[in-house]
Amino acid sequence: MTFQFSYLWSIMPTLMEAMLVNARLAAIISVIALVLATLLTIVRVQKIAVVNFAIACFFSYIRGTPLLVQIFLVFYVLPLVYIDLSPEVAGIVAIALNSCVFMAETLRAGLQSMDPGQIEASTSLALPRRIIWRKILLPQLYRRTLPVLINEVTYVVKGTALLSVITVVEVLRTSQQIATASFRPFESIVGAALCFLAINAAVIIYARYLETSAKSMRT
Repeated sequence: MTFQFSYLWSIMPTLMEAMLVNARLAAIISVIALVLATLLTIVRVQKIAVVNFAIACFFSYIRGTPLLVQIFLVFYVLPLVYIDLSPEVAGIVAIALNSCVFMAETLRAGLQSMDPGQIEASTSLALPRRIIWRKILLPQLYRRTLPVLINEVTYVVKGTALLSVITVVEVLRTSQQIATASFRPFESIVGAALCFLAINAAVIIYARYLETSAKSMRT
């Protein structure tokens, strides 16, 4: 079977339409994961032993198990305790919980690299803790860790392909359906790969724009 560019071209509009599902899910997941990671970072700094132990156990579970298993647990196990989520919502929950762990570790490392004198100076001025975090620490922290956070977003984009196994109709599942109907899996899979490449290329371009904007603000 020879590769047919004409057939690939003919199925690209369908795949690109399905690609929007991946892009939408990845955007939602990334925002939720960043918010959760920020909250986890702030909580861990409080150094509450019991809470930090629980967080450490959660982190160990996430880092020690495959993402696909985590998706299955959320989608198939939660209904047993009367939490019945739709495939998309289950996928968002599973991947966001997975991604927030790696983002939180990135933020923790970035926080440790910051000058502690800023916190001491802010505290001596009697600034409220929420102001210190919102106005001083978090803006710097996000700028410092932006490249690594963006790298995690690209993993989120690729992770959305796993949602095809819980019946989310995204670009990979669409390509599989096309391959089954046409008996041309090569072109279908290549088309799906191009779609993921396009999403991550857009993410990287936007990240470079953010980096440039951040540098211009500092100058």
